[in-house]
Amino acid sequence: MGVIHVTDRTGKRHTLECIEGWRVMEIIRDWGLPIEGLCGGACECATCHVFVNEDWLGRLYPATDEEEDQLDTVVTRPTSRLSCQIIWTPELDGLELTLAPASG
Repeated sequence: MGVIHVTDRTGKRHTLECIEGWRVMEIIRDWGLPIEGLCGGACECATCHVFVNEDWLGRLYPATDEEEDQLDTVVTRPTSRLSCQIIWTPELDGLELTLAPASG
């Protein structure tokens, strides 16, 4: 097991234990933080939008065209990703991200 560090929308930092192979969205949701993930990880809604710490961007797989299309529906930053498209692996131990403002 490893961890991710998530800053919530109030600025509070949470350290969450992770299980390999889980979507980061699932990890965040299962620890009770407010992330919607309405589509369940199908890359169809952008309600799991997060900002990844710049130091970690190069360690993630690049966003697919499908993910980029969904990100086009919300206000983004250069570090924006959909947490349903990030699968946690031991190489991501210590990943730092911030929940994006709720959309809608």
